[in-house]
Amino acid sequence: MENLHAIIATSTFIGVIVLIMTEWVHLTVAAFLGALLLVFTNVMTLTDAIGHIGHSYPTLALFFGVMVLVRAFEPTKIFEYLATQIVLLAKGKGKNLLLGIVGITTPICAVLPNATTVMLLAPLIPPMAEEVGVDFVPLLILMVFVANSSGLLTLVGDPATFIVGDAVNISFIDYLLRLSLGGAIAVLTVVVMVPFLFSKIWHKELDNLNQLPHPQINHPRVLTLGGFIVAFVLLFFVIGETLPVPISPAAVALLGSALALLLAHQSKIDTVNNILRDVDWSTLIFFMSIFVLIGGLEQTGVVSSISGILAAILGQNIILGSLLLLFFVGLLSSVVPNIPLVVAMVPLLKQYLVNVGLVGPEVLSSGFAGQFPPEVLPLFYAMMYGATLGGNGTLVGASSNIVAAGISELHGRRISFKRFLHYGIPVMLMQLVTAALYVIVRFFLL
Repeated sequence: MENLHAIIATSTFIGVIVLIMTEWVHLTVAAFLGALLLVFTNVMTLTDAIGHIGHSYPTLALFFGVMVLVRAFEPTKIFEYLATQIVLLAKGKGKNLLLGIVGITTPICAVLPNATTVMLLAPLIPPMAEEVGVDFVPLLILMVFVANSSGLLTLVGDPATFIVGDAVNISFIDYLLRLSLGGAIAVLTVVVMVPFLFSKIWHKELDNLNQLPHPQINHPRVLTLGGFIVAFVLLFFVIGETLPVPISPAAVALLGSALALLLAHQSKIDTVNNILRDVDWSTLIFFMSIFVLIGGLEQTGVVSSISGILAAILGQNIILGSLLLLFFVGLLSSVVPNIPLVVAMVPLLKQYLVNVGLVGPEVLSSGFAGQFPPEVLPLFYAMMYGATLGGNGTLVGASSNIVAAGISELHGRRISFKRFLHYGIPVMLMQLVTAALYVIVRFFLL
């Protein structure tokens, strides 16, 4: 029976990925049906499924909170106003616009989770593209590439990076000294490829900036109060978990969304029903379903059995293991969202190290706070780079990709799997190669 459940969980997961890749079914519907299939075939109970969703509540709460926060201030026209100002600063030139997206996104993603940054900045893209006269979908895709790559600049820039870093007890400073340069190289790789990937927009120029529409900000007093709410949220995103009583980013986002709803309701700029109706529920349900599908692979032992295969192939060869892991996780992360992937891969990698005798069994305990031997750490570093950069490969590879797709659909344009693939595969492959070179040079040659 256990083998049957493992086969069902694996085939269901692969089937969902195939449906998403071929676009026979909307990605949310495919993932939702796959998750329910595991329940109705008794691979897991409904209680188990809800438990797997519950374990990932910080991600879901963070997304929901920021979605509400952004939507609550739409009636003020702040996004249209900022988009016009950015176009004016870029002097109507496409290349300035593309490089401006890189320049704005990179520093923010160094301190905020990349999906959160995309939620905050992506609403600027459609009106900005409309004013310049270009398609906004490539601009959203570029923002996603930069957001995912910039997440490697610090330990907190990408949830997947933080999960792996927390598993090996690496400090914020140690991360900066050992791994941030790899993140900078990843961003630079995107910058070098921009003129070739987005050549049509790169050469676009707007002749008469005076003809641009100049939207006026509505409800300035409400927007001023909203600015304080956003500043509060951003501040506590950065410092919340370092306080004597830690406050998680998810809790901060939910409080910010509650304050934004209160402000919108009391000022009568919009109704609570309208704001909640426009939340991107499709993206939230997709993530819930993916967490259940990954949970099915863990619960049926599929994930743990792969650790035995790793031990047989790699033995104690850390250099080979790091390179294979970087590319394996990178390619896998292009079809599996990186947050649930690293949640599944971290215990797998720890078990592999125990199996081959490189670490003691104490590292498998959930409360382990010791240090790993320095010689095995490149395996975890390779996983960080692979999981984060592999997410640039396809539409479902990273949470920020799904968020951008949801925002695009809200503005009337669907980002197809095939179209994202056209941009994503070259970027992902180039970044994985440069990351592999960095890992070899930094951790094995120097």
